[in-house]
Amino acid sequence: MLKTQVLTLYPEIFPGPLNKGLYGKAMAKKLWSLNVVNIRDAATDKHKTVDDTPYGGGSGMLLKPDILAKSIDNNTQNGERIFYLSPKGKKFDQRLAQDLSKEKSFTLICGHFEGVDERVLSTRNIEEISIGDYVLSGGETAALVVLDSVLRLLPGVLGNDKSSSEETFENGLLEYPQYTKPQIWEEKSVPDVLLSGDHSKIKDWRLSQSEAITRVRRPDLWQKYKKN
Repeated sequence: MLKTQVLTLYPEIFPGPLNKGLYGKAMAKKLWSLNVVNIRDAATDKHKTVDDTPYGGGSGMLLKPDILAKSIDNNTQNGERIFYLSPKGKKFDQRLAQDLSKEKSFTLICGHFEGVDERVLSTRNIEEISIGDYVLSGGETAALVVLDSVLRLLPGVLGNDKSSSEETFENGLLEYPQYTKPQIWEEKSVPDVLLSGDHSKIKDWRLSQSEAITRVRRPDLWQKYKKN
């Protein structure tokens, strides 16, 4: 079982969509679990204060280091990977999703306001990751994205483990075009090669399509692919 954990100021958001469909069934089968921790529970004053103004001035508020650290220390194990969802973190990609799917457990921290005190990140060996070059109001949406991409890689979750190995990014390329019945729709037919029954030709066609799409739409991926 993969044990996942989320530290958040809005625990009611979880598990959200991850409790439905294949992921909900996988959770019921104990292929994965989710523990949700309310960071505010670590606050000790009557107002449950979790944030304060930044030293040096500036707009916004920061999560207090004592509160967040206490929440982390009370709910994580030594050696467990801890991630803070941050726009300045390293980009989350398929390779990292694969790595996390092989872990026994990991924790995601959802930030809010203007971020967190830097001392927490450095003293608790926290890795910063970003799901893209844009800013969200909080880390909860990003956490759902990370969990979604990791859970589908767990054996037995999708039901057909082969399907995940043929998808976009698995081989460094974008996925080839897909077609299903009816064979002719709005006067457009499925490519002949897919009807040929020649699996070798179909494999070659799909690879050539993936390469062409990647070259045009994601030149950054194409350059990496050519180097490998």
